[in-house]
Amino acid sequence: MINEKIMEILNEICGAQPGELEPDIELFETGLLDSFGVAQLLVKLEEEIGAAPDIESFTREDISTPEKLVAFVEKNL
Repeated sequence: MINEKIMEILNEICGAQPGELEPDIELFETGLLDSFGVAQLLVKLEEEIGAAPDIESFTREDISTPEKLVAFVEKNL
């Protein structure tokens, strides 16, 4: 399932343990994700899910929480 894979990717990039990230946690406000993390995220999404969103096609708000990221990826597959 895409949701589970995205959570695995986020855990890896954010250095979190499985189950540690809540779906509504603010990734940027908590310091879990920064611009370098976004770059890593885009690469991993393309490699592992086949989703390659154009960097200009989304805003920080679109991916500010895990649940928003999942919705964005599912909408743009």
